[in-house]
Amino acid sequence: MTIDLSDYEKGKDFDGDYDKALAKIQKRLSHIHYAHIVHRRRAIIAFEGWDAAGKGGIIQRLTAEWDPRYYEVWPISAPTQEELAHHFLWRFWRRLPAQHNIAIFDRTWYGRVLVERVEGFASKAEWDRGYDEINDFEAQQVTSGTTLVKVFVHVTQKTQDKRLKDRLEHPWKRWKTGLEDYRNRAKRPEYLAAMHDMLARTSTEHAPWIVIDGNDKKAARIAALTAIADALEAHVPMEPPKLDPEVEKVAKKALGL
Repeated sequence: MTIDLSDYEKGKDFDGDYDKALAKIQKRLSHIHYAHIVHRRRAIIAFEGWDAAGKGGIIQRLTAEWDPRYYEVWPISAPTQEELAHHFLWRFWRRLPAQHNIAIFDRTWYGRVLVERVEGFASKAEWDRGYDEINDFEAQQVTSGTTLVKVFVHVTQKTQDKRLKDRLEHPWKRWKTGLEDYRNRAKRPEYLAAMHDMLARTSTEHAPWIVIDGNDKKAARIAALTAIADALEAHVPMEPPKLDPEVEKVAKKALGL
């Protein structure tokens, strides 16, 4: 199925009690995280999208009820000199999750076919080859037992500009903006073309893209968290562990039960 980002620009307000819906999905996500721990499953959640699309807010709420010992958030920026000396996927291999862990990537290996393509940091031959390399990399993760969830958060230029303006005006949000935001903004048509190519060539059977309309933050958060919960839950047993009989025996004696 062809993914057209213009289909994700309605920005409809969240319909319902947001706080109640958020608490409900976060409780569900906490159970899913515990299931990954006790059943020793691993997962990757990969986020892409426009600057100021709301990825950080989704991640913050995704992990709010999670045990910090069993997940890691990787904010991905420009590669270091050491990383540039290796294949572009090398730095991501080093950050893959261990058993019973979930790795969250705030931007990903898709930089090869997005920013590196548009800004000329990779040659056409390199970024064109990148699609197959990414698909192979993702297939390797899935076939080795890792659940892979890919989320793209889309916003219109109008919404992005409003949020960029807010970052300028709010003293405690200024750290979140920089020259790259405006460099990328100036090339929106080129980025849109690259995004559509990316979605078309890398939304595979084993690793499909989930696209989120990010124009209303509350609706986007609930939609994204629900989609992530559905994807994670489909690949981990949700039965709670049985109580160790010896532990139960000792506990009942100690507690006078």
